[in-house]
Amino acid sequence: MDINPPFGFKEIVPFYKNQKVSLPAAGVLPEFLQTTNAVPISFTEFPVAFRDFPLVFVSTDEGKSFSPVAVLGVAATENLFVNAGQWDANAYLPAYVRRYPFCMARVTLDSVEQADRLVCVEKAFLNDKGDTMFDAEGKSLERWQPIERLLNDYEADLERTREMCAILADYALMEPFTLQATLKDGGPMNLAGMYRVEEKKLEYLNAAQHRNLFKKGVMGRIYTHLLSLDNFGRLMARKNTEAAKAA
Repeated sequence: MDINPPFGFKEIVPFYKNQKVSLPAAGVLPEFLQTTNAVPISFTEFPVAFRDFPLVFVSTDEGKSFSPVAVLGVAATENLFVNAGQWDANAYLPAYVRRYPFCMARVTLDSVEQADRLVCVEKAFLNDKGDTMFDAEGKSLERWQPIERLLNDYEADLERTREMCAILADYALMEPFTLQATLKDGGPMNLAGMYRVEEKKLEYLNAAQHRNLFKKGVMGRIYTHLLSLDNFGRLMARKNTEAAKAA
């Protein structure tokens, strides 16, 4: 059995009903979040997340397919929404982070990727002294139910996210862009590897394509994405404020 962990996870294993988990204390963030400048964002999160972060798209295959992320910093290992190990209480916390240490993952068995996804957990959180999530009859306990709901909702949302990104790629709406700015200390800053929807291309779509964007809810996400790009200015303000505190 081969399981590839999602970004930020170290070693995940299938989660079974007889296992106990040492859940993170309230407010404790995953280790990876403290040193990453972007986290994945999903379809239904756009109308909320765009208020706090620039929402951009990234590609691992030179622009053939895309994934949306919320930008958290302007340097490679910088998260401007974490201070002294705590998340900014006034900013939205993405579902990708809230589900930790659990996730849903596809399993490869005998070199064949299985269609169904399994509930997995970061191995380091399995502990005989941890919390029980199911009773002796295998029925979920109250502490597990919101976790299971989040995992299932997020997984369903990921499918809508993939569909949205496939449409954007198929309609050739994406363009690469680089953020260039001058920091308060006078130093230049370039943040590259990002894609955005090129708004002027929307007018060249045919009627059926326009209808599809509205029918699938993609048009609304396009405009929350475009509006969110103004948050790069707020992100730079955070950067300069942190630099001033450190001076």
